[in-house]
Amino acid sequence: MSEKIEKSRDLAPRLANRLFFRLYQCTNMLHKTGTRALDDHHITTQQWAVLGALTRPAFEGGVAVGDLAAFLLVSRQNLTGVLTRLEAMDYIERAVAENDNRSRLIRLTTKGRSLWDENMRPVISDYYDAALRGFSTEDRIHMIHYLDKMLRNFKDLDPEAHADKKAAE
Repeated sequence: MSEKIEKSRDLAPRLANRLFFRLYQCTNMLHKTGTRALDDHHITTQQWAVLGALTRPAFEGGVAVGDLAAFLLVSRQNLTGVLTRLEAMDYIERAVAENDNRSRLIRLTTKGRSLWDENMRPVISDYYDAALRGFSTEDRIHMIHYLDKMLRNFKDLDPEAHADKKAAE
């Protein structure tokens, strides 16, 4: 019996290591293949995430950089470079907030909206279909559930998330 328990104890760290390494590999492949999928449009996966976020109804009128960074779970510093490149390509603009002249909001330009709707959306749809080939609807729902659960645990481990939560209270 104790040999069985010992094997079980050895298995847990090996499974965790394998799971996290697989997650790492998937992340790397997402960046590599996602960027390649949008190569014709010169868009990286980071830029894809920003453009996609800006198409959300809640952000249509624009979103503050800090709020966009929080939504994407990236630092403002990392986001700034991506925004600068997207702005140089005329896909986004910084607009003055109506209720606060000191505040700037990030929003899609007409060119950015056109890129997203007419060019990127069909490519992304095909990419998702290929990447999720063999996954049933139920598999996809379970995967979202487990990734959401892991994301909550990551947030619990993040001291910045705790500081942000305390500042909001």
